Amino acid sequence: MHYTLGELAQRFGLELVGDASALIGGVCTLSPGHEGQIGFLANPRYRSTLGQTRASAVIVGRKDATALSGNGLVARDPYYAFAQVARLFDASKDFAPGIHPTAVVAVDAQIGEGVHVGPLAVIEGGAIVGAHSHVGPACFIGAGATLGAACRLEARVHLNAGVTLGERVQIQPGAVIGSRGFGNVMGPKGWEEVPQLGSVVIGNDVEIGANTTIDRGAIDDTVIGNGVRLDNLIMIAHNCRIGDHTAIAAMTGIAGSTRVGSRCMIGGAVGINGHIEIGDDVIILGRAMVTQSLPDKGVYGSGLPIAPAKDWRKTVARVRRLGKLEDRVRAVEQHVGIKGLEDNDDATDDAV
Repeated sequence: MHYTLGELAQRFGLELVGDASALIGGVCTLSPGHEGQIGFLANPRYRSTLGQTRASAVIVGRKDATALSGNGLVARDPYYAFAQVARLFDASKDFAPGIHPTAVVAVDAQIGEGVHVGPLAVIEGGAIVGAHSHVGPACFIGAGATLGAACRLEARVHLNAGVTLGERVQIQPGAVIGSRGFGNVMGPKGWEEVPQLGSVVIGNDVEIGANTTIDRGAIDDTVIGNGVRLDNLIMIAHNCRIGDHTAIAAMTGIAGSTRVGSRCMIGGAVGINGHIEIGDDVIILGRAMVTQSLPDKGVYGSGLPIAPAKDWRKTVARVRRLGKLEDRVRAVEQHVGIKGLEDNDDATDDAV
């Protein structure tokens, strides 16, 4: 499929520079670029390659528009504009409607118009699959689960009974939604299961990465808001709530009954304690350990950044000596009669 540069400008509300009739048949990187395709410049570090690219057109920001030597589109946010254009050439999500002969679909399941159900998929009784959705090979949709319109489940996605997806939800291979929450109580003979009677409710336009797991609630539902982006290998425990348009990177684990606000950004391998609240617009850096609520907007981090092994070992050794150093300082304070921090009425206890 090809579009003229003028058509792209009109479709996405971009300013046209150069030949409106130039044909664009795909997207490419700025360097080296390819004839008949369009690239983009968002990072100023690559500005020097703008005059050397072979791309037939380039999407640029306003400050780089004067540097264009050929065709281009000028956007307020060139990366966002590039993403919009790139979707036109993404054929990976095309599919033909129909139910594969090896799929098992309950007679009382409701399958909408234009739905694709792949090989070995299982759809249990009472489930609803919205129009124009894609159910990949070996997916499982439990009894009474509901998918809104235009959802896409890749291979081996497991939706437990009663799970609800909004519209245009995308779930990557191996994700498990609605499995039993980690609810246990110690009884006279050892651990006993606490029934997990809630489910999982997922909003519209959510993306869930490969092998991510979201547990169902113990009584109330686990809730994922609209527009949330979850990377691969994330664990979200029972009764958590994730606010609209929050993005969470891979390997992060969130313990039960924690609430995360809207528009948050959580880095990779973050550990978040249970029963705490994180406010709106909070950014948490990778590998942070969150043990208390973070109600205020801001950027938070913890842990030691990477360093040469020799320097890292010295830093760890210093940290381990802090207790002895504190004892020595306290002894000196007592000797000279200085009031210590622990004796100050205004001191606060920041201990975990």
